[in-house]
Amino acid sequence: MINTHKAFFHTQDGEIFQGNDPARGPWQADACHAGPVTGLIARAFEQLITDKQLMRLSVELVKPVPLAGFYIETQLCKTGRAVSTATGELKDLKGKVIARASSLHMVEQQLSDLPSAPFVQVPFEETHPGDFILGKPQHGLPFFGSCVEVRYPPGEDNSPGPTTLWMRTPPLLEDEEPTPFQRLCPLADCGNGISRNLEIWETSCINPDITIVMHRQSNSKWFGSQAQSFWQSTGMGLAQAILFDDDGPVGSAMQTILLQQA
Repeated sequence: MINTHKAFFHTQDGEIFQGNDPARGPWQADACHAGPVTGLIARAFEQLITDKQLMRLSVELVKPVPLAGFYIETQLCKTGRAVSTATGELKDLKGKVIARASSLHMVEQQLSDLPSAPFVQVPFEETHPGDFILGKPQHGLPFFGSCVEVRYPPGEDNSPGPTTLWMRTPPLLEDEEPTPFQRLCPLADCGNGISRNLEIWETSCINPDITIVMHRQSNSKWFGSQAQSFWQSTGMGLAQAILFDDDGPVGSAMQTILLQQA
């Protein structure tokens, strides 16, 4: 049964975060899915810089993020009238660096209507419920994929290849409403799986990093991803996704991919 109510994480002091079942990744029983973790990193940057909108977040995943607990440290690098930047580190309970991140924040302006690139999408009301992109996890425990809701446009499902899907995820923390950027992060980190070109038991497609850009704020509970992956026989690849709501694009995600054949 899908659990969309239990939050990804819990915290006793607001500094150390521990993962609940929805935060568990598919590979290791004691490690987090990087999507919700990226959401917490976005949260830390948004709390550091409050006078501008978080627009770009880049995360380098050094090691698996422990479900047992971690904390995030951030540092302001540059602050200006229109643009500010920051860096951060996610550390385990022993102080070892698990992930490194950087952010770019911009002041929102009020301009006249401007043209943008065309984007074609199937309206949300025409989509249908479907299975998560991956089947059962290797550890057999409840995990990210069993705690999110997924919908597909007509004619699409969780088969390999370029794919469009919609996703609704639990909140990061039980008693806190996530910001639009925070809510977008779990879906953004799924692009390499959404657009995998073969099944994962044939060729794994792990992403050691992710860069998310959100150029339009959205209060939608559901976000869509139109994703495709470019794989090379060198073992390197790239996953790219346009992220959107029912009003059109809100941002994009890019992941470097490490390919390994079974």
